[in-house]
Amino acid sequence: MRKLVLPDDVLLRLDKAARYIGNEVNSVTKDSSKVDVRIAMCFPDVYEIGMSHLGIQILYEMFNRREDVWCERVYSPWPDAHAVMKDRHIPLFGLESQEPVKGFDFIGITLQYEMCYTNVLGLIDLAELPLLSAERTDDMPLVVAGGPCAYNPEPLAPFIDFFYIGDGETVYDRVIDLYKEMKASGRYSRKDYLYEAAKIPGIYVPSLYEVTYKTDGTIDAFVPTVDDIPAKIRRQVEADPDHSPYPLKPLVPHVRAIQDRAVIEVMRGCIRGCRFCQAGMTYRPKRERTLSTVEKYALEQLKSTGYEEISLSSLSTSDYSQLPELIDFLIDYCDRNHVNISLPSLRIDAFSLDVMEKVQDIKKSSLTFAAEAGTQRLRDVINKGITKDDIMKGCEQAFRGGWNRVKLYFMLGLPTETEEDRRAIGELADEIAALYYDTVPKEQRTGRVNINVSTSFFVPKPFTPFQWCRMYPPNEYLTRAKCVNDTIKASLNHKSITYNWHDGDISVMEGIFALGDRRVAPAIKYAYEHGALFDAWNDFYRPSLWKEAFAATRVDPAFYVYREKPLTETLPWDFIDCGISRRFLETEWERARGERITPNCRESCSGCGCASYRTGICPGH
Repeated sequence: MRKLVLPDDVLLRLDKAARYIGNEVNSVTKDSSKVDVRIAMCFPDVYEIGMSHLGIQILYEMFNRREDVWCERVYSPWPDAHAVMKDRHIPLFGLESQEPVKGFDFIGITLQYEMCYTNVLGLIDLAELPLLSAERTDDMPLVVAGGPCAYNPEPLAPFIDFFYIGDGETVYDRVIDLYKEMKASGRYSRKDYLYEAAKIPGIYVPSLYEVTYKTDGTIDAFVPTVDDIPAKIRRQVEADPDHSPYPLKPLVPHVRAIQDRAVIEVMRGCIRGCRFCQAGMTYRPKRERTLSTVEKYALEQLKSTGYEEISLSSLSTSDYSQLPELIDFLIDYCDRNHVNISLPSLRIDAFSLDVMEKVQDIKKSSLTFAAEAGTQRLRDVINKGITKDDIMKGCEQAFRGGWNRVKLYFMLGLPTETEEDRRAIGELADEIAALYYDTVPKEQRTGRVNINVSTSFFVPKPFTPFQWCRMYPPNEYLTRAKCVNDTIKASLNHKSITYNWHDGDISVMEGIFALGDRRVAPAIKYAYEHGALFDAWNDFYRPSLWKEAFAATRVDPAFYVYREKPLTETLPWDFIDCGISRRFLETEWERARGERITPNCRESCSGCGCASYRTGICPGH
């Protein structure tokens, strides 16, 4: 019988002690003496968020299919548990075995968002490893990181042994097999392994690359320190989603997770080309799972978990070519088995009345429409590809279909944004609220319409046409949010509209990490060592500590976020080949400034470069 690492007296004092005990439904246990490689897959945030992350579940499934590998899970201990573990010298442990991860072979960390970076250091520290990769010895596990934020790995470069760039299903087996072979032959050392791993496509070893800078602080050169590793790291793409690993028996959390439902990924990639969206660029090309595969996965997950809700996952589910047939299948099954269907990532212009009529008898949640900008001019700048008419028709269809709760997402601080664009957000929300009362007869209403408006602040991301854009100081963002709020308060239907906006200071920090280089790393280390943790959470984020960290390490945030970069500047992530050509991104940036839209990939090929992967929707496949 497993013995829990955290004793009862500790568990009883912790918030949600079930986060630390493991043994969830569908978790995998193995005999550690009968496996060759042990992996700790870490999500650097709290259990409830990490358990909702599909990527971790996929990798967990993929690794544990191998008889010679045992993959366990780790989530960032909540601050109360983190403090106890530090105070009592309790090392970070895998949930399945309850054994210290410092005895494992690999510690894998997914980088889902930038504000988790101090949590990354927290995991390494609790594992009782040196924070700096250069200080680790041969008997310590290798620390590998991947995920969306790995497209600019440089702010974390000194802490990570190697990064994996791209879809995890493609070359991880080669990474593990190389490790096994070197261990078995007796020629393993950390240095030699990292040198050989750097030759595997998609693997970036920061210690084997050198950066030099110009007098103005911009990058002069980024080059390998040895001859036979690539100067550019090529993103890896899973060409056949139908035959890639997928969790048919996903883990069911002890504590209610953020997404407490069955999740079926219907496709990867996106055809739309929104110019602010990193995922829409770096996950190209669009690759679909077949209808039969999706149906099979849906049934298997519902049967193996007992969930009462199922969600379809993708960047733009409306663009799944077999969506009508899939909806018919799910409606038939879910109606008979009292399962709710969640339909996120649906575009307003594609959310047909036919689909809504089919799901109207299923339990309704609020519908989310990502309008992103209030005016058509600005929607053209960001290449959103929808019109006000699309938005109004979509909402009208929703209201006729029985919904009375609508969430609208916008961004503030977009390139070329004006006060007119900001006011238009509140005006559009008011028109949508009025539309409800004009559309739905009084006797058919189930209550007042609820229009929930949320604005986030635009953060430029690597490998997007807006990667050269600037940001603004936090006070400027709050001024822009106030403009939206004042417009809503002055509207006729303001009682039906709720407005929420993000924290401007945190948005700027996100930009520093998204756009920064290796020189940002000392500030992250300083902040962690002085108490920074869970920075993505408003309750724990400490702006004064980060100002202190930047001052102490001589990092100038303005250099990274408060200036527009020239197209000639070498960016910290330019050594990565993500499949999207620099020329395409530059052309899209110019088209944005000219307020010109670019057709989506289904309408015509824009020559972004990812046809070289020879898969998905791209010509020639």
